[in-house]
Amino acid sequence: MEKLDHFYDRIRSNRHLNTFVIFTRYLIGFAFVPSGLTKLMNQRFTQISIKHPIGFFFEGMYQAGFFWQFIGFMQIFAAFLLMTQYFTSLGAILFLPLISSICIVTVTMHFKGTWLITILMVLANLLLLAWDYHKLKYIFYPDNFSLNVANSNYPSTNVIWRIAGIILFAFSLGGAIWNTELAQNGYNVMFIWMIGNTLIVISAWLINEWQYRKKKG
Repeated sequence: MEKLDHFYDRIRSNRHLNTFVIFTRYLIGFAFVPSGLTKLMNQRFTQISIKHPIGFFFEGMYQAGFFWQFIGFMQIFAAFLLMTQYFTSLGAILFLPLISSICIVTVTMHFKGTWLITILMVLANLLLLAWDYHKLKYIFYPDNFSLNVANSNYPSTNVIWRIAGIILFAFSLGGAIWNTELAQNGYNVMFIWMIGNTLIVISAWLINEWQYRKKKG
């Protein structure tokens, strides 16, 4: 256990890896917003005929009514937890059963290409859980265990990343709603939406780097 903790401390203390993890939280959180919104608005996820196994499966989910919307709500809620950077550990825990279930569906039903994306998202989710090892490891400890807590100074999120996360979530959700409404009239703002999200993240990174170098003098 001590060797594992020592190895974790070396990894966890890397500032650049911390930034990479923050980007990963943004990315997989963002990936859940459009699909979650589709379900929450009680819309069909696909137009594939019910004669096809995939179309039949999603139509059955859609016809479940509130259950379909509940899945969408949980996807958006998990995205919110991850992207705001306030409750990332809880978000990663909540994200795991959701993305694992989706991954199993895409693999067993032979989705073309999608199965690879969902597997990568599961691996990214496991990375986020591993990153929070110093907090989550106590879940596996027995009752009434003794604990000696060592001081640590891990790189973490700050107000810049948190504000950017809240803005990013709001822009992602608002953009998804906007794109859905305009798509009904033949317009597509997907490109603008993606550029806007990218600029938010890049701006947060540049401001964070500027402040870091300013403190370092």
